[in-house]
Amino acid sequence: MCDQDHFDRDEQEYVARGLVTRREFGALVGAGLTILLPRVVNAVAVTESDVSIKTPDGTADCYFVHPATGTAAAVLVWPDIFGLRPAFRQMGKRLAESGYSVLVVNPFYRVKKAPTAADGSATPIQELMPLAQGLNETTQMTDAKAFIAWLDQQSSVAKNRKVGTQGYCMGGPIAFRTSAAVPDRVGAVASFHGGGLVTKDPNSPHLQASKTKAQFLVEIAENDDQRSPDEKNVLKETFAKANRPAEIEVYAGAAHGWCPPDSRVYNEAQAEKAWSRLLALYGKALA
Repeated sequence: MCDQDHFDRDEQEYVARGLVTRREFGALVGAGLTILLPRVVNAVAVTESDVSIKTPDGTADCYFVHPATGTAAAVLVWPDIFGLRPAFRQMGKRLAESGYSVLVVNPFYRVKKAPTAADGSATPIQELMPLAQGLNETTQMTDAKAFIAWLDQQSSVAKNRKVGTQGYCMGGPIAFRTSAAVPDRVGAVASFHGGGLVTKDPNSPHLQASKTKAQFLVEIAENDDQRSPDEKNVLKETFAKANRPAEIEVYAGAAHGWCPPDSRVYNEAQAEKAWSRLLALYGKALA
């Protein structure tokens, strides 16, 4: 899960291993910069906009981007604790250029419009924990239903294709619960350095997700695996018993939070590997 000590240790490890210098690190997170992601080969032209979505609890500010022509499978993106920001807009646009209608949400809309982290990924975790703690199973599943219902009203969304959903850090378990909230609509679920996927509670996200018909991609940071070495085994056993297709992998050398391009531990090589596996999942499950 996200906590300041966790991120500080990751930074120290990342610098010690020579993956980034402290000057490079400071330039990236101190200035709030985002590394430009590699261009999409044969990228399609896209249309992007800021949208407001009505939910039972208010109005959510979100970012919607989709191919400029035709229809495409929808994807619902749950950001990490730093929320909706330029890095996730970039990631959403890149996915749309790959042929998907993508909604990136502000999960904290009940409290604050985006940006919800004053200094982006350089914001101290302690400042953001109250936002994360304000979410629970009920809010997550209520939002999932509202967001997917909104997507299904859009002319750019293919209604005859399943919906994909992906989450980062705290967004991982929300993506799992999205599949449980709308089981007839969600066909693919991806979690990247997700925190809290497996708990001892009967409503653990992994148990809820295993009862759906979705296909799963679970990408785990090496240091997260070191902290909870049995979690990958629980996930594998649970999905196998449920006869759910699931690719579960620990990413060697990747620290918690390695995927967003503005992360202090962004690992381009491993992030690109994770991205390629995401496209492979969607290519199968959302076809």
